[in-house]
Amino acid sequence: MLPARAMGKNLFQKVWERHAVRTLPSGQAQVFIGLHLLHEVTSPQAFGMLRDLRLKVAHPERTFATVDHIVPTDTRLRPFKDSLAEGMIVALEQACTEHGIRYFDVRSGHQGIVHVIGPELGLTQPGMTIACGDSHTSTHGAFGAIAFGIGTTQVRDVLATQTLSLAPLKVRRIEVKGRLRSGVYAKDVILHVIRTLGVNGGTGYAYEYAGDAVSALSMEERMTLCNMSIEGGARVGYVNPDETTFEYLKGREFSPKGAAWDRALEYWRSIASDADATYDDVVRFDASDIAPTVTWGINPGQAISIEENVPRTEDAHSPAEQASIKEALEYMQLEPGKPIQGVPVNVAFIGSCTNGRLSDFREVARHIRGKKVAPGVRALAVPGSMDVARAAEAEGLDQVFRDAGWEWRQPGCSMCLAMNPDRLIGRELCASSSNRNFKGRQGSPTGRTILMSPVMVAAAAVAGRIADAREVFKA
Repeated sequence: MLPARAMGKNLFQKVWERHAVRTLPSGQAQVFIGLHLLHEVTSPQAFGMLRDLRLKVAHPERTFATVDHIVPTDTRLRPFKDSLAEGMIVALEQACTEHGIRYFDVRSGHQGIVHVIGPELGLTQPGMTIACGDSHTSTHGAFGAIAFGIGTTQVRDVLATQTLSLAPLKVRRIEVKGRLRSGVYAKDVILHVIRTLGVNGGTGYAYEYAGDAVSALSMEERMTLCNMSIEGGARVGYVNPDETTFEYLKGREFSPKGAAWDRALEYWRSIASDADATYDDVVRFDASDIAPTVTWGINPGQAISIEENVPRTEDAHSPAEQASIKEALEYMQLEPGKPIQGVPVNVAFIGSCTNGRLSDFREVARHIRGKKVAPGVRALAVPGSMDVARAAEAEGLDQVFRDAGWEWRQPGCSMCLAMNPDRLIGRELCASSSNRNFKGRQGSPTGRTILMSPVMVAAAAVAGRIADAREVFKA
């Protein structure tokens, strides 16, 4: 009798097994980290801990740094006006020099948001384990990597040992079947997923995104999808690598070359989930059910389609949900039961690690030619990296934005989290392509954020209010 064939494995299981060094007494695994990415906010303290312990960086060749969170986007003159920001930059510069770490600063020509430059330089590759002291590290899962954000003490641990103590995750497969409708983007898909499964729905899970609609996405769209996995509570989000992945990586600075490329392709193909892989849960969505989606509340799960009305407290299914709706409506100053369309906006922001890539600016430029930002609206377009900015400017996209009344800024996180001068003022309401709409997220303790796709942000800027881009930009 032939032995029974073992059940197939999913990508998470395969990558985990290849990187687990040993099982610890706690039951956790000691996991080797293939790529460690640093930025200026969470790393200076970690380097300080290393100095206190008299330790060196174990694998500087696997460690790369950039600056993004606190750098101004209007000027790069040093020293920065913000002494704390300047101090963070200096600390990172000194640490990278001391430990021999490759550092992409503003003089390197490759500075940018850490989750933008990793992929575009070819550092991010399928089958890797990737860690960074930033919650949106899940972005890199778009390449079939297991990537997760870590805290400052864990940054120290990776610097010192190139490993982490981690508990394995369950895996939920999220299938999006069919084709997305015109005017619907990856940002709409992930907001739809989060509103359906909840901001805590992914706790303890890695999300595997699959289905016809996901396979049809470009790499940059897949990054948007995986980027916000953390907003749904998942520690990891990934897409299985395929020909789209390989074509994106081919020829990039840190991608394998020659015979090494052929070997890499063999490995990358092998770590994709098997056809008979098992999952802890499977959730299916019909792509045709997804419309342009925007948030109305104070977390990414409080979202509705542009065709829907703002919820009412009486729509709640529990006292806790009722209280949550009440709190969000009071903060956002929205009228319950009324359409989200028509709500006035003060600021429009396109950028961030969610939607600050070249394809985002190309798509918006295609729609705003001949249009103007509405009077009274402040509109910022902030490339995710110097490479994105150069490519966009080579295509004349920056001029399209300027002609339409936008400020074309230098690369950085900008108004996504306002650890820099780009901030809301008072109770301004921002139509934003970023990833979080928490209270005070964009710099003002009373500022309000409505998340949406870049094209929807552009529509809001032109209309001066929350609007359906399919109507604003119709031929």
